[in-house]
Amino acid sequence: MIRFLFRLFGFVIFTAAFIAMIADGVRSIAADRLILTKLGETWSAISPASLIGAQTSVTSHLGPLVWDPLVVSLLLLPTFAVGFVLGLALMVIGKDRTAQLED
Repeated sequence: MIRFLFRLFGFVIFTAAFIAMIADGVRSIAADRLILTKLGETWSAISPASLIGAQTSVTSHLGPLVWDPLVVSLLLLPTFAVGFVLGLALMVIGKDRTAQLED
């Protein structure tokens, strides 16, 4: 059951990343230049309060040096790239082991 949930969430995140890539592509074509939406912009548009809460939590528990160089670097990556990697990782984690044994 847990593997199924990993695969399901991975597929949903992978699909959302694909949609984000298409949206960036459409905006890039319309603007006649490359436009990539950063993960931080996407998170801020969806839930700005949780982004601020995450920053507060990370800086208070792990220190400000963890937030600024590490987390900020992740938030500057394109949304679709992070989604593809995270979705694929979750799908690999949730891969059915019985299929591996049959091969």
